Amino acid sequence: MEFQINYITPDIKLSTYDDRLFKTETVFEYHMLVWFISGETKIIQADQSYLFRAGDIFLIPRNHLATIINYPKDGLPHKAVVMHLTTERLKQFYASVECEYKPMGRESKIYSFQNHPLLKSCLASLIPYFEVEGPFPENIASLKITEAISILREIDKDIDGILTDFEEPGKIDLAGFMEKNYMFNMSLERFGYLTGRSLSTFNRDFRKIFQTTPQRWLTHKRLELAYYHLKEKHKKPSDIFMEVGFEDFSHFSYAFKKQYGLVPSALN
Repeated sequence: MEFQINYITPDIKLSTYDDRLFKTETVFEYHMLVWFISGETKIIQADQSYLFRAGDIFLIPRNHLATIINYPKDGLPHKAVVMHLTTERLKQFYASVECEYKPMGRESKIYSFQNHPLLKSCLASLIPYFEVEGPFPENIASLKITEAISILREIDKDIDGILTDFEEPGKIDLAGFMEKNYMFNMSLERFGYLTGRSLSTFNRDFRKIFQTTPQRWLTHKRLELAYYHLKEKHKKPSDIFMEVGFEDFSHFSYAFKKQYGLVPSALN
C-alpha cells in the first residue's frame, strides 16, 4: 500500500500513506480540519513552517499556498481524518447563528488545537463509519460537520472571523505576493488566481514588473533561496530541494550548477 483515500462523504475522508514521504504544494478550496492518527506532517508557508505529529488537530485556512510533506513515522503509516468545511456548508451554518465577528481577511496561519478532547472525540467517532459498506447518511455527515464547527467556535472565540471569510481573492500587489510566495511550485494559472488575475493578465503584469518571464524568475529565486540554506544554514541539499520549490533532485542539482557553477553539495 502506498497512498489510499477512503471517503464516507465528499467532505469527510480517511487518508493513509505508507511510503517514504508524500509531498504536495497546493491551495485548498475549503478550510480543512485535520486529525492525525499516526505519522508526521511538515507544512511550509511563506512566513513560517509547522510540524504536526500523531494526535495533533489543526485547521488549514482556504486559499493560501502551502507545501505539505507527509511522512510515515515509527513504523506506522501517515494516517489522518480530514473534514472539509465548505463555503456552502459554512454559509448555511452561520445563517442560523447570531454572533458578532470581524472577518480576518487573508490570514494565512494554521490553527493548532493540539489534542483537544472535544475535537478528538468528534473526529474519532467517524472512524467506525469508514469500515461500514454502503453510503454514509447525509444527515449524519451534516450533524458531524456541524458538531465540529460548533466545537471550534467554543474553543476559539476568534475562529468566526476565519470561517466566515467567503470572499474570493481580489486583485492584489503582484510583486509583493510573488516575492513572498515564489518557493511554492504552483502553476502560473494558480498564481494568477491568487493575485486576482487571469493567466494572460498575470503574464503581462509579471513581465512589466520583473522584465523577464515568470518561469525564469521563479527558478532564479528558488536557487537563491537554496544557496542561502546551503551556505548560511548548512543544510543538506536533499533536505531543502523540495522546500525551495523543486520536485526532482536531479533537476535541482543541474539547475544549481548551471546558475552557480558548482554542485549543491560543494557548499556543505
